[in-house]
Amino acid sequence: MSDEKETSTSDNGEAPTWVTNWEKTGLIGWEDKNEDGRMFYSGDERNEMHIDRDIMVLANPEIADLPAWVIALVAAGGVAAALSTSAGLLLVISTSISHDLLKRNLMPNISDKMELRYARSAAAVAVCIAGYLGINPPGFVAQVVAFAFGLAASSFFPAIILGIFYKRMNKYGAITGMVSGLLFTATYIVYFKFINPAASVPENWWFGVSPEGIGTLGMIVNFAVAAVVCHLTPPPPQDVQDMVESIRYPQGAGEAQVH
Repeated sequence: MSDEKETSTSDNGEAPTWVTNWEKTGLIGWEDKNEDGRMFYSGDERNEMHIDRDIMVLANPEIADLPAWVIALVAAGGVAAALSTSAGLLLVISTSISHDLLKRNLMPNISDKMELRYARSAAAVAVCIAGYLGINPPGFVAQVVAFAFGLAASSFFPAIILGIFYKRMNKYGAITGMVSGLLFTATYIVYFKFINPAASVPENWWFGVSPEGIGTLGMIVNFAVAAVVCHLTPPPPQDVQDMVESIRYPQGAGEAQVH
């Protein structure tokens, strides 16, 4: 199969309908390099068309000239998937800030009404940030997912693993490690994707690791900082260590019976 496609057009009037429709979004564009009035698409330097990969799932039914109701179902499925995922994440964000951070730590005396108000405020801020990143995405969908998983790996993963399998880990080590890993990873991503994207080339990456994969190094930073800090600070209380032991060896297991 050839990777070249040529469409005759002078003002996009003869271009396929899906091209003219999606061209309005800015996700498809073309430049008539040889000024022959034709769109030329290929995999080399002669290519005159730009097609953003993010549109392919939604554009495929229209490209295949399927009925409008099929296109509507595909679009509705994409919207439903986005809403169901974002709703769960918004709930986690709002409760984590209002209940876990404020109610249980910083502001233990706040009322339930104030806790709910802080939860709504946190959800509103999260929506605004998500909306901005949706309008100005740092990359295509796969890149954004890689950034998200990198940030999660550099912050949560080491704390969970060390908290379960290393009884000496305390809150000081876990918090310091999470903050260090998150700041390192976020700074790396923000610098190469927002502050100086022109410098995002393999020659400038640390150890050749791209911004999409920097979560691995952030995770290592998290592990190292958490291990050092936990040994420089008091160990967790005995009841916490016993609780961790009970998580590692469920009731009825041989090791739990020995203890």
